[in-house]
Amino acid sequence: MIYTVTLNPSIDYVVELHELTAGEIMRTKAEDLIFGGKGINVSSMLAQLGMKSTALGFIAGFTGEALEQGVAAMGIQPDFLRVEQGFTRINVKVHAQEESEINGQGPLIRSSHIEQLVKKLDRLKKDDILVLSGNVPASIPQDIYADIMQHLQGSGIRICVDARQESLMSTLVYHPFLIKPNHKELAEMFEVELSSREDLLVYAKELQAMGARNVLVSMAEQGALLLSETQEVYHTPACKGQVVNSVGAGDSMVAGFLYGYLRENSYAEALRYGTACGGASAFSKGIANKEKVAELLEQLTDCVC
Repeated sequence: MIYTVTLNPSIDYVVELHELTAGEIMRTKAEDLIFGGKGINVSSMLAQLGMKSTALGFIAGFTGEALEQGVAAMGIQPDFLRVEQGFTRINVKVHAQEESEINGQGPLIRSSHIEQLVKKLDRLKKDDILVLSGNVPASIPQDIYADIMQHLQGSGIRICVDARQESLMSTLVYHPFLIKPNHKELAEMFEVELSSREDLLVYAKELQAMGARNVLVSMAEQGALLLSETQEVYHTPACKGQVVNSVGAGDSMVAGFLYGYLRENSYAEALRYGTACGGASAFSKGIANKEKVAELLEQLTDCVC
């Protein structure tokens, strides 16, 4: 079973404008509501692929109720914890001359709420997969993912981490099954400039030496790179298409990787599915459907080793 944790999920209000002009009244030409947050995006892509998952995290207020209902309608099993103060955040995503975002804060999460989440995670069994994904809210210690992994150490649960800098680096000592920085995040981690695939591989190996089992690096128009725990290096080119919305593309890549790995028991196929799912969501208004993923899989006949 796959479980995803989204500490601060959101309702994204996505609007398209002819033009964004500060100080003016504008009318949308299209709008949509998307229930998300990085872990929920992973679960959403898995649902599109026909794979079940359970979404955990924190919700609050009437927006939390709406998010829980929306997640269930997407074919995801919700198992959220309700907190008392604040409300589930609403993010405004504006598509005009360029993409702009206004992200909400979310509810107040206390240490007692974290303890309740950890108790839920104690139900997971050996060979289950846990995805810890997204930025950590300011009210929570930034090493919360490491604390969760330390608590679950020795359980046989395969844990994937998709987070930035401190939140990711602190987990490496607990040997996450998969980490997925993008090329910009990788450069920020080591305070270097990365100009080639060879440069990326050098620092992917650094992360592996620090404890990560599999390192998946998304590289935008350059495709994706995977350094597997078996020391094999795989590369896929980027899918061809028109980028519509970059939100959720990286999360879709994680979902596709897990789907491909569990279905084919192959890291090469995991990367191929991950790249196709990431590209498909980038070329869609929200998380892509299975038909779009299948279309892009045809572009990726194999991975280069």
